[in-house]
Amino acid sequence: MKDHEKAKKIIEVLLFVAAEPLSLDKISQILEMKPPAARNLIFELKKEYWEAQKGLDIIEIANGYEMCTRHEYSPWIERLKKQRKENKLSPSALETLAIIAYKQPITRLEIDNIRGVNSIGVVQTLLDKKLIKLVGRKDVPGKPLLYSTTLEFLKTFGLPNLSALPQIDELIQ
Repeated sequence: MKDHEKAKKIIEVLLFVAAEPLSLDKISQILEMKPPAARNLIFELKKEYWEAQKGLDIIEIANGYEMCTRHEYSPWIERLKKQRKENKLSPSALETLAIIAYKQPITRLEIDNIRGVNSIGVVQTLLDKKLIKLVGRKDVPGKPLLYSTTLEFLKTFGLPNLSALPQIDELIQ
């Protein structure tokens, strides 16, 4: 590789996307350069991160190189992990959310009939997480509440709109 700065950027990207440490040989092979030249680029990149006091660092670990966060930022990472853990949905919540997404607007009794169990707690959890909302009442005796998904549901699952949901027959195969 001829362009020195471009090669460093490629190394940076490779380290960022790699799921495990990349060996010097692997980096050299991808860049089509000799290992000593690749090592020099890695050290230059590491030095740049250090001097700029970036939140990330490049470390040598497990016979390779890896991009990681700097230790002093671990308290914030722990906060993020805690929030993500709190935001996880149980299998019953995911099942209920899928039923609502595909059958909306839908009553809790209709959800219960599909699931075969009482869903009051799960529905409340989904309401608390703002993944579903009340959208009115069904025009039948008792006027039960109707539930639908929210914009937060679309954001959480990376959907542009409800028509982007997979077709049910695609999921059954």
